[in-house]
Amino acid sequence: MKQEIVTANPCIGVDGNETRSRERVLSDSELPKFWLAFDDAGLVRSSALKVILLTGQRPGEVSHMRHEHIVDGWWTMPGEPDHKLGWPGTKNGQSHRVWLPEVVRDIMADIDGDSTTGFVFTTGSRGNPVGKLAEAMRGICTKIGVEEKVTPHDLRRTFSTRVTRLGFGRDAMNRVTNHKEGGIADVYDRHRYEPENKKIMERVAAKIMALIGGTGGANVVELRSVS
Repeated sequence: MKQEIVTANPCIGVDGNETRSRERVLSDSELPKFWLAFDDAGLVRSSALKVILLTGQRPGEVSHMRHEHIVDGWWTMPGEPDHKLGWPGTKNGQSHRVWLPEVVRDIMADIDGDSTTGFVFTTGSRGNPVGKLAEAMRGICTKIGVEEKVTPHDLRRTFSTRVTRLGFGRDAMNRVTNHKEGGIADVYDRHRYEPENKKIMERVAAKIMALIGGTGGANVVELRSVS
C-alpha cells in the first residue's frame, strides 16, 4: 500500500494465530545434563549459553557483550545503540548494570582473559558477535533427547525462577534482569539497590552451580519470604 501497488490491505479481517507465552524452565535434574551438553556447541557458544543461564540477561545482549562495558565485575549495558561498537542497545531502551558472579568471570576468562576491547563472545577472524545460539540449543536438545525444546531465552527464564524461588521476590527479579514494568522510580533507585543486586546474582549463580555439581545447593538457603 505504501508503494501504491495495491489499494486495499488484503489482510483486513484475517484473524491472527493465537499466541501463548512460553513457560519452559529447566528443572533441577535437567540442569546438569544441559550444562554438560553445552560444550558440544563449541567453546564460545557454550560459554555464551552458560552466561545466559547464570546471569539471566537477554541472549541478544549477552551475545553482544563487550569488554569495554565491564568494569570491576559490573557489566553496564547502555540503553541506546552504539553503532560504532556494534552494541544494539537494550531491548527496553533502559540502561542496565548487572553484577557478574565470579563463576561467570571465570568462564569469560577461559575464552580470552587478556582482552580489554571487542566482543567477549566472538567467532571467526572478523571479531563479529557470536550467533546461532538458538540453533545450538536445538542440537543440544536433540542430542540429550529432550522432547520439549529449550531456547536460549528459556535459560534466562530459568534464572528468573531461581531468583523468586530463593525468596528475593518479583521486584528483585525484574530489577536484575532489566525487565521494565513501568515507573520512573526504577531510574532513581538503580544504584541504591546495587549491594542487594550483587547478592542476588551471587546467590542464584551459586545455587545453579550447586545443582549442576550434584550437591543440591546444600549451602544455599532458599528463603520462605522476604520482608
